[in-house]
Amino acid sequence: MPKKRANGEGSIRKRSDGRWEGRYTAGHEPESGRPIYKNVLGKTQAEVKEKLRQAIEACRDLDVTRSGAYTVEEWLNTWYELYSKPYVRESTAQYYKRFIDLHIGPAIGDIPLGKLTARDIQKLYNDLQDHGRIRAAQKSKQPGLSSASVRGVHMLLHNCLDRAVKERLILRNPTEDCRIPKLEKKEMHILRPEHIGAYLKAAQARDALPMFYLALTSGVRKGELVALLWSDVDTERCTVSVSKQATVSGGEIKVTRPKTATSVRRVSVPKQTVELLIQEHGRHPDNPYLFPSPKTGGMYYPDSVVKLHKKILKDAGLEPIRLHDLRHTFATLALQSGVDVKTVSSMLGHYDAGFTLSTYAHATERMQEEAAEKMGSLMSQVM
Repeated sequence: MPKKRANGEGSIRKRSDGRWEGRYTAGHEPESGRPIYKNVLGKTQAEVKEKLRQAIEACRDLDVTRSGAYTVEEWLNTWYELYSKPYVRESTAQYYKRFIDLHIGPAIGDIPLGKLTARDIQKLYNDLQDHGRIRAAQKSKQPGLSSASVRGVHMLLHNCLDRAVKERLILRNPTEDCRIPKLEKKEMHILRPEHIGAYLKAAQARDALPMFYLALTSGVRKGELVALLWSDVDTERCTVSVSKQATVSGGEIKVTRPKTATSVRRVSVPKQTVELLIQEHGRHPDNPYLFPSPKTGGMYYPDSVVKLHKKILKDAGLEPIRLHDLRHTFATLALQSGVDVKTVSSMLGHYDAGFTLSTYAHATERMQEEAAEKMGSLMSQVM
């Protein structure tokens, strides 16, 4: 029997078009045993020799037989169960699973892992952006997925295929050759200062003033808000400790650590906020929750707080904004009032001040205008 060429053995020749070509064996097909050849090209023999050396080094110990045993969907599910699900929050795991089951699997899942190309993936991204929505109600308004969702699919695939490279199943991650859509800059909505009074008056009428007053003066997220305990409030130092968040999975509330280490924080709040929290606790002194559900006495469902927020806006005759926009309101007003970006960033639980700065550029633009006016006034006095 003829001797099989070992993985990585190669040869160099000059082609009829004047270029040099290096060919090497990257492995053997699992069923037939036939060699799998790959090639590199270059203008000079020296260039191809170096490319061939790098290619041989890259494919050394490459397990081509195992890559042929997986389809893309099979490898996605293996990666999800072994390397993703155990190490991410439950909500993130569900997010990944939906992408795999609804978008990636049906489009490219049947392709053998070793034959997946950047073109296959790019077509997937383009199709998702054009008509990727599943629900009929959403599809009629906007047929394609948002840029953020397509980028989420890209991140998932990139991480999954990076693991395949690490396990020597494929030579290179094909997502590196793909183009992804730029994030769409959405207009930020806040509760305008002249509307805050009406909003809080409506919240008070619905017996919910302390909760929404805290949201406006601390910037806490809705999941963090409902998970707060009375023991998290330091009435002497006027601080609230944020160390947990509530999420809903399968109709049940689960309490977890916040999504990042910087989200665990102690937030200083105004004295008026603390006074309202003391009053709130006085109504149910034996309940550990800061804002217990009026129906169950247990933890408030985050979505129930969202519904209450919508009712308050309607009562006050205000335009709809998201509950999360109260967080944006806090950050915007804090920055415009002269609070430095680093302090606001730590109060919001952002991972760095640069992210806060880019997110609230609209607020800092006004600060720059005021600084320019002050500088102009100063210079006019000295001239």
